[in-house]
Amino acid sequence: MTRGGQTKDRETPERRCIVTGETQPKAGLIRFVAGPDAVVVPDLAEKLPGRGFWVVSDRQALDKAASKGLFSRGAKAQVSVPPELLEMLEKGLAKRVTDTLSLARKAGKAVAGFEKVKDWLAGGRAKVLLQASDGSDRGKGKLWTPPGGRWFGCLTASELGLSFGRDHVIHSALAPGRLTDMLIRDASRLTGLRGHDGGVSAGKD
Repeated sequence: MTRGGQTKDRETPERRCIVTGETQPKAGLIRFVAGPDAVVVPDLAEKLPGRGFWVVSDRQALDKAASKGLFSRGAKAQVSVPPELLEMLEKGLAKRVTDTLSLARKAGKAVAGFEKVKDWLAGGRAKVLLQASDGSDRGKGKLWTPPGGRWFGCLTASELGLSFGRDHVIHSALAPGRLTDMLIRDASRLTGLRGHDGGVSAGKD
């Protein structure tokens, strides 16, 4: 049981954040390891060898981990933090999201464009609605979050466009599936790191 009295989901992997001390599903945290040169290395794919230590995907928490020596505490060894760590994380997560979205598009599991996205939402085919952070709030408000699904506004129009071979994309939707689950994890982390949702959410829940 959790402290809130709810039954704990034993199938959801959890990790402890070295900054907050809280244990939570690892989908909301970022894994790090100490590299051979004793430099902190982000492990976004969670596959690098070595002792892993975790930080919640939040800019303030990551800044605190770097400035207070918490990475060394987590690694149980003296490690250095590259000054460009946050930039590395942001670029890495954005690339993971756009790459996954591209794979989903090629698999017929993602579409772009207002009308196509609207058709998927109306037909109950979408699990995730992605909208560009720099798109028009008025235009974005005409679409809605899929019932029981997710909405993200953590990518720019040019970043979304990369996944569809276009200069820019404002609206995109993904169908349920493994790739979509992967995208939800990384988009959630990117949203936490960028510290905002990129604009207004979709018009309806």
